[in-house]
Amino acid sequence: MTISVEHELLTVAEAADRLRVTTRYIRMLIADGTLPAMRLGRRSIRLRRDDVDHVLRPIETWISEVTKSTSARRL
Repeated sequence: MTISVEHELLTVAEAADRLRVTTRYIRMLIADGTLPAMRLGRRSIRLRRDDVDHVLRPIETWISEVTKSTSARRL
């Protein structure tokens, strides 16, 4: 059985390396629901590579979201 490239599973450490962040940050993203994860056995967590890649978004999107939320608060 082979796993297609878009469904390749990563460990928490591999996801952290891929995004250049800490494993603690990856676990925080999992806990708040930003990053979907699956449990493998009692302790192992696996993440789909494409889900990890989708956590990244262009800076323009982030800036416009912050600007919208800031201007909404002023109203």
